[in-house]
Amino acid sequence: MSINKWREEVYMAKSKQVYVCNYCGQESSKWIGKCPSCNKWNTFKEYIIPKSSSSSFQAETSFATQSAPIKLNEISTEKDLRIDMKDQEFNRVLGGGLVPGSLTLIGGDPGIGKSTLALQTALKLDNLKVLYISGEESARQIKLRASRLEYQSENLYIVCETTIDTIFSHIKQEAPNLVIVDSIQTISNPQIESSPGSITQIRECTTAFLQLAKQTHIPGFLIGHITKDGNIAGPKSLEHIVDTVLQFEGDQHYMYRILRSIKNRFGSTSEMGIYEMRQNGLHEVLNPSGVLLSNSSENMSGTAVASAIEGGRPFLIETQALVSSAVYGTPQRSATGFNIKRMNMLLAVLEKRVGFKLAQKDVFLNIAGGLKIDDPATDLSVISAILSSNMDVAIESSLCMAGEVGLSGEIRPVNRIEQRIKEAEKLGFKRFILPYYNYKNLANPSSQIELLPAKKVEEAFRFIFG
Repeated sequence: MSINKWREEVYMAKSKQVYVCNYCGQESSKWIGKCPSCNKWNTFKEYIIPKSSSSSFQAETSFATQSAPIKLNEISTEKDLRIDMKDQEFNRVLGGGLVPGSLTLIGGDPGIGKSTLALQTALKLDNLKVLYISGEESARQIKLRASRLEYQSENLYIVCETTIDTIFSHIKQEAPNLVIVDSIQTISNPQIESSPGSITQIRECTTAFLQLAKQTHIPGFLIGHITKDGNIAGPKSLEHIVDTVLQFEGDQHYMYRILRSIKNRFGSTSEMGIYEMRQNGLHEVLNPSGVLLSNSSENMSGTAVASAIEGGRPFLIETQALVSSAVYGTPQRSATGFNIKRMNMLLAVLEKRVGFKLAQKDVFLNIAGGLKIDDPATDLSVISAILSSNMDVAIESSLCMAGEVGLSGEIRPVNRIEQRIKEAEKLGFKRFILPYYNYKNLANPSSQIELLPAKKVEEAFRFIFG
């Protein structure tokens, strides 16, 4: 069946009128002032959706396959060979490489480097035929960006197109091994009566690319915009449609970029890759501990080193704190890279359980390098840095620590303590403060680094300040 004939059969059918929330994608048969799902006001917009709202990919019957029931015992459990991205950080975040037939969504702030990451990845895969679909830039702009990168590829094909029917025609003609779409918000189905980037267009086009990936076994990357709230633009169901959701984040004023896995059907969702943005592209940071720690040999107050873990990777981070007398009536509390609510809880523990009066002090906390850390094992370094700044007493540079702080002032055990200790030992630290429970259950205590077990916050402070 030709595409034009399929359009006539499908779109001559009766269409329906729906109202869709532009914030969360909630649908309603009538206009509603307040969305019952996200509680936002005046977010419902009118859309015309065909009665048979199958995407235009269904028109390409040469791609379609007939499904049939199959016995569970007859399903092969052999693992598919993953595609090596020739990038250790990317492979780690994806769970060991790219799965054939998968669809991956990459989101991030404007100008953070999403297109650079996608183009650089395509250039590295010189053994695969890659089709790069650009809806935002011209072929000349892509060529200028590629000329700044270190890699060359004879198998990278560029097409500047935004109509999904034409895109599928190119895919059928070229038969690539990988498809990259930059960005999904610019792709549109001309049969849907809404502008590119709308809720309906994004959902229908993403579903079409998913069917393409599953039926042809061609993996795909979709680059997505994000809203001012930091969420990926489009309906929330967009993240449920794709197989993997990656968040590319970082501060434009810092050179480091973080690639996080938010959803991954083929691997862990706690993995993280670190890149350094340079003039000639993104460079992998294989040893983040070495670049995130300060190289200054001079001891300064308000600085503590914590051993953190993101996914399966341990690395050391520098926690910086500044405590000063409140200039205004209300003390200020600010945290960069750390949960502000958790910092307020730790300040309450310091005041209630340890007896340090910080109610009339301004407290500023920063995780060096522009990282955002959620590991509770950094609690001990946070309160140590705050106390160090408050007393203006430096913490020795050869001391590292890891421990979660409870509301009663106890130091709770953390996971993978052996990996944390080995990372500190590798970088030359001499002493390591850890929870007493972890110390008691260590199978093979290290002899090259002094381990200091602590049950309460007061015991840890004795090791730190004497």
